[in-house]
Amino acid sequence: MAKKIPKSLHARLARVKLFLCDVDGVLTDGSIFIGGEREFKRFNIRDGLGLVLARRAGLKVGWVSARPSLATQLRADELKIDFLVQQGDHLSKTAAIETLLAQEKLNWSDVCFVGDDIIDLGPLTRAGLAVAVGDAMPEPKAAAHYVTQKTGGHGAIREILELILQAQKQWQPFVQKYSE
Repeated sequence: MAKKIPKSLHARLARVKLFLCDVDGVLTDGSIFIGGEREFKRFNIRDGLGLVLARRAGLKVGWVSARPSLATQLRADELKIDFLVQQGDHLSKTAAIETLLAQEKLNWSDVCFVGDDIIDLGPLTRAGLAVAVGDAMPEPKAAAHYVTQKTGGHGAIREILELILQAQKQWQPFVQKYSE
């Protein structure tokens, strides 16, 4: 059953062309497991399917992280994420996204950005659709047009992607396809 889209949000959802999000605390629950030479992160499989469906519906999808990680690279490769920026704090997330927007000939009003902490405030205050995960810090929640019911790493990405796909009339065809 489709979720009810708030009227105040519908226009913002409908115009999204580029879906971008932070990684740690958004795609994961913020936990990092480090042992020996490897780092492990737990990603939500439903978030992953949501990202795949978004790409199939024609959205460009990207992750913007200030923290480089092989685990993030591996998951991005597996999901065939269009853009992965792991700048290691050498460039602000805002500047990194502006470079991407110029490359793709898009503007901030075309962007949905999902974040969870103060490092995400630049993109959140510029994006046409700013989203904070349910367990985000107070500042990103205050900057967001929408706060997910789900928390980071526990379906927040899937929640907002379903709303975007519904507003763009792309969700029901997927439901129909997988009902056959």
